[in-house]
Amino acid sequence: MSEKPSDDQPSASEIPDDVWEQFTRDTERDIRSSAPKEPSARARMVAERLREQDARGESPPGWRTGPAWQEMNGRAARRRKLWAVLGVTVTAAVALVALKPSLLPGDPFGTGESRAAEASPLPDETAAPTAAPGASDPETPTLDRPFAGSPAERWADGEAGIVLPEAKAVGTVSADRVGQALKLTKKLLVGANLDPKTVRGARPGAALSVLDPKQPELLDDLDTGLRSPSRKHDPVTLFSRFDPDKVRPAGDVIKTRGRMTFKKGTQGGVAVHADYTFVYPVVRADGPTEVTRTIVRRVLDAELADPARYEVTPGRLLLMNYDQEIGNSSCFVYDGYLHPEFSSSRSEGPDPSGPATDPYDRSKPVEHGDGGDCGTVTRT
Repeated sequence: MSEKPSDDQPSASEIPDDVWEQFTRDTERDIRSSAPKEPSARARMVAERLREQDARGESPPGWRTGPAWQEMNGRAARRRKLWAVLGVTVTAAVALVALKPSLLPGDPFGTGESRAAEASPLPDETAAPTAAPGASDPETPTLDRPFAGSPAERWADGEAGIVLPEAKAVGTVSADRVGQALKLTKKLLVGANLDPKTVRGARPGAALSVLDPKQPELLDDLDTGLRSPSRKHDPVTLFSRFDPDKVRPAGDVIKTRGRMTFKKGTQGGVAVHADYTFVYPVVRADGPTEVTRTIVRRVLDAELADPARYEVTPGRLLLMNYDQEIGNSSCFVYDGYLHPEFSSSRSEGPDPSGPATDPYDRSKPVEHGDGGDCGTVTRT
């Protein structure tokens, strides 16, 4: 003999199917919630099981009791919504930690490597960029990660960033001759911007050895600048040099990005156009190990002329033009060195009055100013 349900207790047949399914799922959850397991793991396990059952079109097993449903009515639904939100939050947090474990306090997994170190390097630059690099995480550079927070983290290291295009014949100039011009231009760039001796303030002998001595005015100007630097003869317009008594490199890596092209020259040979940006992380020579960066973009045109038609030195380059943009170096200092600014100290020079510039933006041509304006950089 079955007991007749009271008027205020719904029978099983009176409970709608969707409400019944909700009840059985909540009941199963409550049963599982009493198990001594880690909550987030339990939430993921239950959610996964329910998803599998839904995919198969099944309903979780349960039992029908009027009083039990009446007791949980409403409250269970609100709790289920809360767990649903928590489930999404936990899942998102786990995914984020999986992508970037260093977000966890103390980096308990011991995987606090830089995000950029895990990211793949940028492909070689084969054409002019159409925009500046995107914003980077606002991270402070350190001795371990001197390029943290910089687009240059994904750039190539040193000479690896100077990738020569395939040499092809240009008019009557053979492919071998074009290849020689490209290699000489690379040697000039390396000697002027990457040679450790040059960067530490020594005479850039390797770079000078590439230039044709039959350009006497050019070499005289460069020699004067190296010997007695001044505003008119400033060697940093072609060479990246730091005063070793004031700063030293923060590590052995200089980041490099750019491209090189060639065409028929005006001197019976081949003309090479080079556009490269170099990023130098440095610290003070003595004092705190605060890391800052100076960014130097150099654009130059060189020619390997035909010695049969012109009075030139075989195997030497004619330097036709050279321009530069220097980011994060004190203005109006003409002692032959770059002078990086550190965030912990303010320059003693005049306040910048020129425009703000993104030194990593390689999509724009180098500005040809008169040298009278001192601008600011938007990032280093």
